[in-house]
Amino acid sequence: MSDNIIHLNEAALKGELKNLVRNSVEKTLNELLNQEADRLVNAQRYERNEDRKGYRSGHYDRNFTTTSGNVTLHVPKLKGLTFETAIIERYRRRETSIEEALIEMYLAGVSVRRVEDITEALWGTKVSPGTISNLNQKAYEHIETWRCRPITGEYAYVYMDGVYLKRSWGDEIQNVSVLVAIGVDQNGYREILGAAEGMKEDYESWKTFLVWLKERGLKGVRLFIGDKNLGMLETIGEVFPDAKYQRCIVHFYRNVFSAVPKGKMREVAMMLKAIHAQENKKAAREKAKQVTEKLREMKLGKAAQKVEDSIEETLTFMDFPSQHWTRIRTNNMLERVNREIKRRTRAIGAFPDGNSALMLVCARLRHVAGSTWGEKRYMNMEHLQEVDTQSHTLAG
Repeated sequence: MSDNIIHLNEAALKGELKNLVRNSVEKTLNELLNQEADRLVNAQRYERNEDRKGYRSGHYDRNFTTTSGNVTLHVPKLKGLTFETAIIERYRRRETSIEEALIEMYLAGVSVRRVEDITEALWGTKVSPGTISNLNQKAYEHIETWRCRPITGEYAYVYMDGVYLKRSWGDEIQNVSVLVAIGVDQNGYREILGAAEGMKEDYESWKTFLVWLKERGLKGVRLFIGDKNLGMLETIGEVFPDAKYQRCIVHFYRNVFSAVPKGKMREVAMMLKAIHAQENKKAAREKAKQVTEKLREMKLGKAAQKVEDSIEETLTFMDFPSQHWTRIRTNNMLERVNREIKRRTRAIGAFPDGNSALMLVCARLRHVAGSTWGEKRYMNMEHLQEVDTQSHTLAG
């Protein structure tokens, strides 16, 4: 019985299959090149034809790297005509997806050595570190073009925040901040408006960022949503004087909790949520007064003071349609995007410079924007239009 067992050399079999595929790709591409040459000449090889537009003059060989390995192309030479083939470019467009995958791997923190191993598995030959560097530079150019594209249309709501990453600075590892802005357009869809290196999220960083957004075309902003940052607050009033500011209520709660004992945190959380659950701003202010009084009775004077000092900037969302309140009173949407960025950058550790950090953040943002995230309608902006119509009617 054992005499009938067939033993297969798996490595040899895989090698034969790989060669078979590579030879098939090589043969197919060369046949397509010959057909294209016949079409340009308007005659087949050796054919006598009065309508002939040129003559063949042999061919030259060129190496071409494909996902199946290196192949040799016999590119026809023509007399009286220039042979310009679209075959190779069409094939390259399909291969571009592989290049983009390599770029994404590099930007996602995969080591150069690992990228080399992966390219050997994909193409049959390793891509050199120099090639990887060139691909990386090519990616930077594409990302920078996307990052600086013109902003068209109007964005009533703009969410802003900074994400901190590690970078090498001299002999030290320091934080670098990348400022990110996401807008909701007139149709209710989210769009990544911009990202820029912000260093320490100070006044100058935020001003430069907002001026850059405005110069690229950002307009129609009614409300900025973000965490409390003095640099951001001062800049909004200067660059977009007609826009209002909404402090993220989640960050506000955390700030109050910093002055609350752990055992009382649940009770205080319910009290704070009751403020923002009111039907209008007047009722919310009255509820806030009751909460501060209750906090002082609980011997939580510092927490009460924080509520008194900051509650007003957390109620701005109530000036807008109630249907939008749950979307515009927090910065949670941008926080989730930032968590995705940090997840993809964690493997890198410290970036060699601020630009590489910015490019990786933008690569991830562009990926997010191209997913279902950017295709889902985030809110119905007709509610805002209805409020504007009612305001104009009352004013008239």
